[in-house]
Amino acid sequence: MIRLWHVAQSRSFRVLWALEEIGAPYELIACSFFDRSLRAPEHLARAPAGRVPAIEIEGQSLCESGAILLYLAERLAPALRIPETAPERAAFLQGLHYAETLGAHLANLTQHHIVLREEAMRSPTVMRLEARRLENALGAIGPDWVAGRFTVADIALGYAVWLAQRFVPVPHAAQAYLGQAAARPAFARAMARDGAAELYLRDFYPPPEG
Repeated sequence: MIRLWHVAQSRSFRVLWALEEIGAPYELIACSFFDRSLRAPEHLARAPAGRVPAIEIEGQSLCESGAILLYLAERLAPALRIPETAPERAAFLQGLHYAETLGAHLANLTQHHIVLREEAMRSPTVMRLEARRLENALGAIGPDWVAGRFTVADIALGYAVWLAQRFVPVPHAAQAYLGQAAARPAFARAMARDGAAELYLRDFYPPPEG
């Protein structure tokens, strides 16, 4: 049995979506950023940074979403990866890791808009700069799957684009890309299991004027 520790609206959604694509049975363990459960010793043994996702599969524990996506594809769903010798392999790896570039901007925006609750703690300059960087980075996404067919790289990127629309206007090609991703039945099933919103309580968080 696969066990996934998950917080709604977090990066663990990528793994939840992948498990729905694969169709393997799994146990979803709902966690929260606000009850200190992620700082409990048993969770820190799975995820030393005290974050999600964390997953147990085949006796292995993993806690980096990109690594989990690739491991799941290698072990359970070869159709969701590109083989090492295929010419599309470079695009696959580029897409899988480009999601982390988007994720860095998204993490900074989340920190400033949501985690730093007091306005005096926030930097309007950083918020404007990160929004601009994110919007520019989204220009490289879409409208087609990054490696010519749907893979776990598109799960990683699709989640990033889905979250990016909370902070910036999404370019047309990236909107089309997200539309394809959101139309997948597994995406809808994952959304249904995601859980109640904890982080993003507004549809849009604009950068401060300046």
